[in-house]
Amino acid sequence: MSRLSPAPIPPARRPGRQPRLRRPRGVWGAAPGWPQWAHVLALLLALAAAPAAAEIRVRDDRGVELRLVAPPARIVSLLPSLTETVCALGGCERLVGIDRYVDWPPEIAALPRLGGLDDTPPEAVVALRPDIVLMARSARLAERLEALGLRVLAFDSDRHADVERSLLALATLLGDPERGRQAWQRVQQGLDAAAARVPPAWRGRRAYFEVDGGPHAAGAASFVGQTLARLGIGNIVPAGLGPFPALNPEFVLRAQPELVIARHDEVEAMPRRPGWSALAALRDGRACGFERATYDLLTRPGPRLGEAAARIADCIAALPAPALASARAPRRDAAQGVR
Repeated sequence: MSRLSPAPIPPARRPGRQPRLRRPRGVWGAAPGWPQWAHVLALLLALAAAPAAAEIRVRDDRGVELRLVAPPARIVSLLPSLTETVCALGGCERLVGIDRYVDWPPEIAALPRLGGLDDTPPEAVVALRPDIVLMARSARLAERLEALGLRVLAFDSDRHADVERSLLALATLLGDPERGRQAWQRVQQGLDAAAARVPPAWRGRRAYFEVDGGPHAAGAASFVGQTLARLGIGNIVPAGLGPFPALNPEFVLRAQPELVIARHDEVEAMPRRPGWSALAALRDGRACGFERATYDLLTRPGPRLGEAAARIADCIAALPAPALASARAPRRDAAQGVR
């Protein structure tokens, strides 16, 4: 009978020591546990706290608010002053269409011209696929374009406050509100610099500023009148008559302005108007007649207000000083001279 070898006896385990088990791996390849989940939770919290892309909100003078996730890449502007503002804020390359009258800056010369305040064909605007259309609040086209699915911003442009508000709104639209504030500060600096060049003898003297050959005038309530006021010049048209009222020519004759401002060709023709040869300002050479390009600058409520004020101030400084005590005809009640 053969002798069998005894079976091997396994080594004794140390008390308390358990067999090592392979732990299941987590979703990201690491063993699940609090340290990993703490890291994931921290990452999620960080993502939640990260600022999302800032939403752009712009409200126009109708009270319409538009919300955009990014500045518009394609802009149609149907008002010269708004076109100038977009370009002054560095957005000229975003323009894809303009109105027929704008002539500044030179960079816009090759852009498609769509029409005027009320005769722009809606289909021509739609064809340009704009992200935003800019126009005057008084234009009747806004509702038609909105009905066609376009987004419209409409602004007033009668007073300095309107210019400031539209400038800041468009700077926000273009994603750089600070640039708008800086642009308005430059306008104010330009107005102050121009006022410093007006001779003291002209302070408080009243002007007649004719708009496009009459019968309208720029009154004290208009941006032109406010520019004159910053220069220390008064206005024969009181603010109560509105920004640009239509005047009876007799109103101007009775008011006897000490300064006349108009287009050059209109100033040349004024003495031939019935009774206007009696205007002392024309007789004594106290008139500022501007060529068309400069006159357009004076009557455009945009970022070049300071430059416009400088042109007026330089003209006034070159004129004969008004008499210290100029005789004035009795003034007729303003309401009787308004059409």
